[in-house]
Amino acid sequence: MSGDTSILCPDIQTNCHTDSRTATLAAMTTASDAVELDVQLDRSSPVPLYHQLAVALEAAIQDGRLRPGDRLENELALTGRLGLARPTARQAIQELVRKGLLVRKRGVGTQVVGAPVRRDMKFSSLHDDLALSGRAPSTELLERTTGTAAELGVDDALDAAEGLVRLRRLRRADGDPLAIMTNYLPDRFTVTDADLVERGLYATLRAQGVAFAIAHQTIGARLLEPEEAALLGEDVPAAAVTMERLVYDDTGRLVELGRHVYRASQYTVQTSLVV
Repeated sequence: MSGDTSILCPDIQTNCHTDSRTATLAAMTTASDAVELDVQLDRSSPVPLYHQLAVALEAAIQDGRLRPGDRLENELALTGRLGLARPTARQAIQELVRKGLLVRKRGVGTQVVGAPVRRDMKFSSLHDDLALSGRAPSTELLERTTGTAAELGVDDALDAAEGLVRLRRLRRADGDPLAIMTNYLPDRFTVTDADLVERGLYATLRAQGVAFAIAHQTIGARLLEPEEAALLGEDVPAAAVTMERLVYDDTGRLVELGRHVYRASQYTVQTSLVV
């Protein structure tokens, strides 16, 4: 599955949506105490109580009051404390289960899976998007290799004789593995290991005078390879969101080829459509 788009920096021309959730729960504790969340319900509002509760729970997950692995009160305790009917609480929880934010586990109860990273379809770096959303990005450099496009196996997209530097990185959000990012840069650029750890790649290139002009992007999906799954903390088989991006500057020269793999359980791409 894939979708192609061309992006005029920084505005988007057309885009696609890929949203796949396969929650990984291995790190969740089964012995944690249930969290009693302070929820304010407006019984005079026309908004149904189940939806008010669902919105309150989702907001608590998004802002960190409820963390991945936290266990909610059972339905009896929750409804007794909030003065709700059990079907009302059940409907609210089920709404968040469908969104992939909660999961029911036999013998444990209802646990928080965590909010996935949601990115708008635009020209930006994952590092900057994470920082702007309040997440803490971190980077581990896995590989740095030089060679021609043919030697590095990307002559399907670039001129075979193009001299490149391949950078393969593991990107984390709040310490959790999120993406394996592989960038192929023309060897005219100088990018240090410290640059890759301290800031986003695009910020580093802009500091070298690069004026981005256009990017061609393809979003797709596939299964993770075993080595990728191990790096990302997923059990195989596990789904991945893929992205390929070709970027050029204002003179028409290649800036980068990016081929990235994201945990589908923790990453979505979203867009708004004008109708």
